[in-house]
Amino acid sequence: MSLHPLISALRRHKAGVALIVLQIALTLAIVCNAIFLIQQRIERVSRPTGAVEDGLIRISQTWFGAPTGDDAAAVEKLDAMQRTDLATLRALPDVQDAAASTSMPLQGMIYSGNLSLNPQQAGLNVTAAYYYGDEHLRPTLGLRLIAGRDFKADEILHHTMHSDAVSPVVIVSKPVADQLFPQGDALGKTIYQDGKPAVIVGIVERLQTPTTQAWGSSWDYNSVLEPVRLDGASASYAVRARPGREQAAMREARKALLAVNPLRVMPESWGIQSLSQIRGKIYRADHAMALLMTVICVILLGVTAAGIVGLTSFWVGQRRKQIGVRRALGATRHDILNYFLTENLLIGLGGVIVGAMLAIVINLWMVTRFEMDRMSLVYVGVGILALLLLGQGAVFAPALRASRVSPVEATRSV
Repeated sequence: MSLHPLISALRRHKAGVALIVLQIALTLAIVCNAIFLIQQRIERVSRPTGAVEDGLIRISQTWFGAPTGDDAAAVEKLDAMQRTDLATLRALPDVQDAAASTSMPLQGMIYSGNLSLNPQQAGLNVTAAYYYGDEHLRPTLGLRLIAGRDFKADEILHHTMHSDAVSPVVIVSKPVADQLFPQGDALGKTIYQDGKPAVIVGIVERLQTPTTQAWGSSWDYNSVLEPVRLDGASASYAVRARPGREQAAMREARKALLAVNPLRVMPESWGIQSLSQIRGKIYRADHAMALLMTVICVILLGVTAAGIVGLTSFWVGQRRKQIGVRRALGATRHDILNYFLTENLLIGLGGVIVGAMLAIVINLWMVTRFEMDRMSLVYVGVGILALLLLGQGAVFAPALRASRVSPVEATRSV
């Protein structure tokens, strides 16, 4: 089939062609970037924390009238209150274990610092989040220990957050170990936490940091377990419920803690939460954004398909005499069908070429403006294929109707 008649016909309808090309281009540019963002959101909300999330509970509470200050008597009193709470929680029938914990993956106090191989912190420095807790923390979270051991009871320190004391042993996540010791020999080595030494006694496979904000994305699996109960007027606990008893354990925990000491605040909305509830709240905006972008993509694709159908139907109505003449001169239904499909393909190619360039420009703008990742050209390629297939599918019905018009009927319709 010669393209000259097709191009001549398109030139006679410049305005309509330009509108469809622009519509296809804008749809491609927006849909490619939207799908890329949706994929990023899906990856973000699906990231494993490293903990066994089913049955994991976080308790956050504050005591009324708790001692204040950093003097020894206040610290001992606060620590005794924590130990009483932990003993109470561990004694509950639906609780498997409980641990003091300042943080949990996705939520909690964010303590962070720099890890290095020398006290001067010269050379390599690794930023990591610190999880303070006791010897029950690693088993309670369900972290997979891939090397070394857990903390021992006699290694657990306790002090306020204002203390300069540093634990002599730590458990690190594998990303931390790999960055500091690429040869894989981190176990038993000494590292320096903000200039103070500690020996690595264990390595866990993965532990996501408490923050989900963009500023922590470059080190979101750099975590260190510290054998320290932090004493203060507020205390947080990680609780491991027995299988299938998560809700019962949450109800029991509230009643038991209030029975031990009613002078405390545990808000109904967030005082006791499962990690699955925390995950849902933390990523609620991501789910909403992904859903909104999906709806926008569907609407854009639908409008584009409708535009192609409408324009093609209009052209078929205007060209009935031309179709009749071609049929009378020997053109088959297949020829007429191919004519309109090829014509639409040319329009679609013009649209996707402009759209591909526009999609890349939009992505580059978002990269520089919002510090987002670069979009893979795979998204553009898939988008081009999808838009071309959508266009051909949309034009097929009106093109098929045109191919079925008889020469006599087409001639009389003028």
